[in-house]
Amino acid sequence: MDTGSHLLFGATLAGLAALHPVIAHQPELSHAIMAATLIGSHAPDFDTIARLKGYSAYIRIHRGITHSLPALLIWPVVLSIPVTAVFGVWEHAHLVWLWAFFAVVFHVFLDWFNAYGVQCFRPFSQKWHHLDVLSLFEPGLFLLHSAGLLLWLLNVPGIPFGWMFAGIYAVTFMYIGVRTVQHRQAVEVVRRHVGFDGVCHVLPGMLWYRWQFVVETESHFTTGTLHRGVVSIKDVYRKDAADSIVQATMSTDGVRAFLHFAQRVYVISTEQNDGYVVKWRDVRFWHNHQLPFGVDVYLDRNLNVVDQSLGWRKKVWDPPFV
Repeated sequence: MDTGSHLLFGATLAGLAALHPVIAHQPELSHAIMAATLIGSHAPDFDTIARLKGYSAYIRIHRGITHSLPALLIWPVVLSIPVTAVFGVWEHAHLVWLWAFFAVVFHVFLDWFNAYGVQCFRPFSQKWHHLDVLSLFEPGLFLLHSAGLLLWLLNVPGIPFGWMFAGIYAVTFMYIGVRTVQHRQAVEVVRRHVGFDGVCHVLPGMLWYRWQFVVETESHFTTGTLHRGVVSIKDVYRKDAADSIVQATMSTDGVRAFLHFAQRVYVISTEQNDGYVVKWRDVRFWHNHQLPFGVDVYLDRNLNVVDQSLGWRKKVWDPPFV
């Protein structure tokens, strides 16, 4: 999910920790827990530092090893030791570690439900796992947790805040459960409407009853939307056999990074005045009849690579929200 949501959930996890009587009655410990959950809720995304080496490095690393099974145990240790030292709560170091662990696990859990994907089962599997249930930003969850955090910060009298946050997290998991059921129903509706076998991805929008999909068969990709049960086909992309022009781009850094992550790969080559351009796209992330995520490779007439560009070609606020 987005950074703001992860940090918000980190703060409300600290509120949930108030259920523990020792944490609730020791200000230094509660402050340590807050620091641990806030940092832990964002820690797996510290891999964004890879952007300094370029977008291809970022694609290879983001949501990879920092979101893996070993990382679920390593991050809490790395975070809890300095936090415990700063707040001087060594006698409760196990609680600081535990809540940092909860924050890291919840971060990876939410990313798993996103459409972008996460390599959360490394080192046992290098596969990208994504449940396509939650949008990058979920307004309902954000408002729910924001309201709880505001009441806590205002210290509204008469509210048992630990139990309030327990209720908020119960509603959160019910929300995710409902969205999961909706997603499964959406996939079935799309499959029935399209009427042919293939790999089907249905991605969520920020509105509950709006989804977009891509279905891949051996010969083509079909994209469309599902809105309140109504399926609309938008585009069909025919697959072509890779020719010598496409093959000439396979060894470029951008294409290798793209193929490391992409799943529904569509590639097309076009001729220009001074050579060719080959466009690699992941059709999962289509929007408004465009394919905004991929890599463009420019070649001269002798099929020598002269330039390449990897990344998103859309505004941040445009769908899909992954």
